[in-house]
Amino acid sequence: MSETLLVLCMKWGTLYSADDVNRLAAGVSNHLNRPYRFICFTDDAKGLAPGVEAFPLPPLGLAKGHKDSRWQKLALFRKDLFGLRGTALFLDLDLVIVGDLARFFDQPGRFLIIRDDDLFRPKPLRKINPARDRFLHSVGNSSVFRYEIGAHDYILDAYLSDPVAATSRYEISQQFQSAQLAQHGNLNYWPKGWCVSFKNDCVPRNFRSFFKDPSLPEDAGIVLFAGNPKMSEVFSGGGHKWYRRIGRIDWLRTAWEG
Repeated sequence: MSETLLVLCMKWGTLYSADDVNRLAAGVSNHLNRPYRFICFTDDAKGLAPGVEAFPLPPLGLAKGHKDSRWQKLALFRKDLFGLRGTALFLDLDLVIVGDLARFFDQPGRFLIIRDDDLFRPKPLRKINPARDRFLHSVGNSSVFRYEIGAHDYILDAYLSDPVAATSRYEISQQFQSAQLAQHGNLNYWPKGWCVSFKNDCVPRNFRSFFKDPSLPEDAGIVLFAGNPKMSEVFSGGGHKWYRRIGRIDWLRTAWEG
């Protein structure tokens, strides 16, 4: 009997809505032809589509007095995640699925994540600090990652052992997460080109954007909105710069609307 796969997302606060979850769920349905469960961890399940399983936000486990919830995503690495077991693909809400998701489950590796640098243009000034540059080049972008539930609780344990030190040393949770994965020999990346940046990989550079509309790279499966413009800006017709136009995005809107 084949394993039922898990697709996970998280929604808390007011930045994203139930509609964003439902669009993501529709995108998964259109691009994953295998048995799976779509689960949203949320503090507000109102408006979620019938095919979306709503779970509470997993407790981060901070000691009393610590109320910093910015690193809430690390709670996904609890040893016991509401009794869930198996292979899970986590997806952020600000992305668009444009290709087959089966390969994201088939790719070998205990933990797979986007190499953050693959989404951005080179940053020459970063080489002033070689050690820092090497570390940032290794960081995984946690917008899309696959893991075995319960198998990486060392990430959360390391954070909870000293959350103040963790948030002081690392700017964002994916930096801390990547450092822990590397320390345990589990930092592996998706093949380059599977997850692409809308701004840097789809929109033509600079003035070329005035003569050519955004297009989808050949091997892309997921389009992300790393940095600016944000996904909401693009779909509302914004995100333009004086030196860069965002032209027709019919193909992206069709994928987004499911």
